[in-house]
Amino acid sequence: MMQPLLLLKQTLEAPYDPGPLLLDGPNVNVTEIEKVLSKGQAQSTRVSSFSIGVGSGPQSIQVKFGKDKKGDIKVQEFELKNEGEVNFEYKLKESLTQRQITEILPKAWMKRVDSLGKHLDSGLKLEVVRDRWALNIGGRVGGRDGRIVLRNLFSIMVEDFNPDRIESDISRIIHLPALRGNPERTYRTAAVEGSYPGQFHDYAAGIISAWQNRGESEKTERLKKGLEKLGLSWKVEAKRVDDTRVELVVGRLLKARQGGANDVVNIADVGFGVSQTLPVVVALIAARPGQLVYLEQPEIHLHPKAQYEFGEIIIDAVLRGVKVVVETHSDLLIRAIQTKVAEGVLRPEDVGLNWFKRNPETGFTDVETAELESDGSFGDWPEDLDQVYMMAESKYLEAAVSRIGRRHE
Repeated sequence: MMQPLLLLKQTLEAPYDPGPLLLDGPNVNVTEIEKVLSKGQAQSTRVSSFSIGVGSGPQSIQVKFGKDKKGDIKVQEFELKNEGEVNFEYKLKESLTQRQITEILPKAWMKRVDSLGKHLDSGLKLEVVRDRWALNIGGRVGGRDGRIVLRNLFSIMVEDFNPDRIESDISRIIHLPALRGNPERTYRTAAVEGSYPGQFHDYAAGIISAWQNRGESEKTERLKKGLEKLGLSWKVEAKRVDDTRVELVVGRLLKARQGGANDVVNIADVGFGVSQTLPVVVALIAARPGQLVYLEQPEIHLHPKAQYEFGEIIIDAVLRGVKVVVETHSDLLIRAIQTKVAEGVLRPEDVGLNWFKRNPETGFTDVETAELESDGSFGDWPEDLDQVYMMAESKYLEAAVSRIGRRHE
């Protein structure tokens, strides 16, 4: 579900124009467009395109990607809607002629285009241009040689139209995969703030170091309390090694103790739970209101109590306005969220639950969506969560009772 957005993220962040989509990047790694397209057993179920829809404020877009005659990826359609002070909706294809473009544009806009063209000796010809993964209306001045393409023509004509708004939201996605690298003896620092190209865990050490250097004690304290709540450590510190590297050290004990401030070890010398969880906690603290944080299986290497407690760390970020998408197999994490809804800390509409499972007959993914009630309930659990736990507990109790009964025979 999240891979299409991550494809857009790595495409926008590429230092060059990789084409409509960068398929082989730090967030998603596929070799060809066929690996993205859905395919079933029957030939009739194969598809040749897919669409991505994204909304941000009053604007929303939908992009349709497919293959051209050579089999390369192509932007087939681009649809944009604006529901602000100026409402408009248009759908673009690269094949549109100038006449078809003028039929899309409102008459008031065409007057401004005509006025602009009169001030140019060679006139202004409208055309659809590709701008990485998007399509836009541009103006071409002159012939093929030395032509000038005026992209984002709408931003000139409409004050509340900001074509960069959605792109900015996508590029600011914080992504933490399920495997968040191996713990290192030292980490390189990076001067970033708010936007983190690639995967986020590469920036965690640098962010902690920046918090310390800027005296942002509130954030460092929240980080320490979060790790202590999870039973991982009571202290974390970034120690400068040289101008570009820092060492991450954590408290060897789980809780603070008098005289234990210097009882620290390198993060590479403790269990994987610390190094795998630390970047997740840092991300939730560093994220700004409105920013999207995508977490893949944050419960990895956490014991059951920590999985439950982790729900509160996620909720703290949500209450600050952060958008958090969590891919999880932990029923304890979900139960923690339910509890906060029942307690009135979260509103039911602040939480969305989606169950993904493979259809045994077709092989495709079935998605079921659940809406929470005011008491945090939402109906039946998926078969592979509470029901499996109850079945395992029941079988164990039956076996234990049977063994005790045979002893007394």
